[in-house]
Amino acid sequence: MKALPEFDLSQTSMRSKYCGEIRDSDLGKDLTLVGWVNSNRQHGGINFVDLRDRSGLIQLVFAPEVYKDAGIKLETLIQVFGAVKLRPSEMVNPHLPTGKFELEVQKFQVISQPEHLPFIPEDEVKASFELRLQYRYLDLRRPLMVKNLIIRNKVIQSIRNFLEQHKFLEIETPYLTSPTPEGARDYLVPSRIHPGKFYALAQSPQMYKQLLMVGGIDRYYQFARCFRDEDLRADRQPEHTQIDMEMSFVSQEDVLSLAENLMVHLFNDVLDVNLEIPFPRLSYNQAMIKYGTDKPDLRFDLEIVDITEQAQKSDMNILKNSECTRALMVENFLPSRKDITELENQIKQQGGGGLLWTKYSEHKYSGPFAKFITPEIIEIANPDKREGTMFAVSGSTSTVAKCLGLLRTEVAKKENLYSKKWAFVWIVDFPLFELNDQGQMEPCHHIFTMPHSEDLHLLDTDPIKVRGQQYDIVLNGIELASGSIRNHLPQLQRKLFSIMGLTDQQIDQRFGFLLESFKYGAPPHGGIAPGLDRLVMQMTDMKSITEVIAFPKTLQAAGLMEKCPRPVEQQLLNELNLELTKSEGLDGN
Repeated sequence: MKALPEFDLSQTSMRSKYCGEIRDSDLGKDLTLVGWVNSNRQHGGINFVDLRDRSGLIQLVFAPEVYKDAGIKLETLIQVFGAVKLRPSEMVNPHLPTGKFELEVQKFQVISQPEHLPFIPEDEVKASFELRLQYRYLDLRRPLMVKNLIIRNKVIQSIRNFLEQHKFLEIETPYLTSPTPEGARDYLVPSRIHPGKFYALAQSPQMYKQLLMVGGIDRYYQFARCFRDEDLRADRQPEHTQIDMEMSFVSQEDVLSLAENLMVHLFNDVLDVNLEIPFPRLSYNQAMIKYGTDKPDLRFDLEIVDITEQAQKSDMNILKNSECTRALMVENFLPSRKDITELENQIKQQGGGGLLWTKYSEHKYSGPFAKFITPEIIEIANPDKREGTMFAVSGSTSTVAKCLGLLRTEVAKKENLYSKKWAFVWIVDFPLFELNDQGQMEPCHHIFTMPHSEDLHLLDTDPIKVRGQQYDIVLNGIELASGSIRNHLPQLQRKLFSIMGLTDQQIDQRFGFLLESFKYGAPPHGGIAPGLDRLVMQMTDMKSITEVIAFPKTLQAAGLMEKCPRPVEQQLLNELNLELTKSEGLDGN
C-alpha cells in the first residue's frame, strides 16, 4: 500500500542514509530509508517495524493513521520517510549501534512484497543447507552472511594496500589454458573454432606467473580464480580464490618473511589482532612424526612419539613385526569403554589394524596394552609419569601417522584442549615426489619446484628422498597458503618432468613454451598463494568456506539455485563437434 502517492521511486535518491548508520548527529533530521522488514509488532495500536539493510537495523514507529491497513509482511521491501528520535530509555537496545534511535514514519511505500518465504533469513536459520543454496539470494540477507562478505571485502582491500606498498603489480592471467598436472583433475572446455581440441580452466596461474617473472615484471599478484575437479569437503570448492603472489630474486626466507608480515598487517587491520612473528617452523618429517599430519593444529600441545625401536623388542607380535609404532600420551584423560570403542572404530576407518591403549593411574598401568609396556617404552612415551591414557598404533609409517593424527584431533575435541586462538606454523622441506596408490611417482605439491641443492644428487638414484624448497602456512590445522621457490633451469625442469614419467614428446607438447622461456635469461623466483576463502573462513570463525562465498556449490559440485551442471541441447553439441555416449547428457526440453 502506498501511503502517499507523491512519495514515489522517481526521486533522484531513494535513500539518504543506510539503516545501521544512524547516529547522534542524525537526531531531529528527516531521513529517507529503504530496506526489508525484519520484524513487525504492534503495541497499543502503534506498529513497531525493524527495517534492515546490509548495514544493520533501525526501529520504525508507525502511528495508526500512517500505517492504516498496510499489512506489511516479513521481508517486504519498503521506503520510508520520517524524523529520527531517541527511543524511550526503557526501550533502548544496548546490543545495536542504532539501539537508542527510532524513525517516526510520516509516509512510506511498499516497493515489493514476497509471494512466499521458503525460510526466514535470520542467523539461526531454520532451513537445510540445500534449501539455503537453492534460495541463496534470500540466504544472503542474513546478518551473519552480510557480515562475512563485508569482512571478505575488508580482507581483499587490506591485502591490496599491503602489496601495493611492497611494489607488487596486480595483473590478470588467463582462465582458458592448457591442461597441466597440478594435483587435481581439470575442467575441460571444448573449442568450437578448433574442433576436437580443448582448453582447461586454470587450476592455478602457475605457469603464467612464472612467465611474468621471465618477462621482468619482478613482483606480481592477483586474486586468482582457480578451478579444480576434486573431491569436495568443508574447505574445498570446485572454484576458489587464491591470493597469488610471485617475486623475482628472492630466497625462501624472503618469501616467508613477506607472508608473515602480510598476516600481521591483515589481522591487525581487519580484526585488531596482534600476531607474533616469526611463526614457528616444522619440517615435513617433524610434523608427520609429532602430529601425524602436515597440517598440524597447534592450539593444543599433544605430541606423538616414535617408539618403533623400543616396541620391536616387545613380546607382542604386532609390535615386533611392524614397520612403525608410535604412541600418544594424553594427560588426565581416562576414557570410558564407549569412548575407546569410538576411537577404535575411527582408527579402523583410516586403515589401522587396531588401537592399543593403557591407562596410567595411581602409579600403575591397566588395560590390554599394560602387560606389553616396557620401561624403555615408558621412558619415551611417559617419562614424567603423568596420569592419563597412552595410545599406540602399529603398521606402515603412513598409516600410523594418519591414525594417530586423527586420534590426536579427536581427543582434543572430546577434552576441549584448545587454548590458542591463532596458531600459525610453517611446514617446510616437503618431499619433492611421492608415490600414488598405483605406485607411480607424482609431485608432492607441484612439479615446478626447485629441489634443495644438497639433494640434487639423489634425483638419479633415489628421487623419493629429494626435498623441495616448498612451504605451507598452516593455521589452526588448516592449510592456509602454499608456495615454493620455482625451478628456473630448463634442463633440471625437464628432468623433473621425466621422473614423473612424462616422455619428451609429452613434455614439449604441454610445457614447451615454459621451457623455451627459461632459455632467455629467466630470473630465480618464488612465491606463495594463500587461499582467500579459507583465510576469511578462519577470520570469521566459520566451519565451512561456503559461509564466506556468495554463491557456492554443494559437496557434489552442484549449483542448486541456477541448476547446474545440466544437460545441453543437441545443437550446441553439434556446434562443438561433440558426441555423447549416454543420452542422459542431452537436454530433452
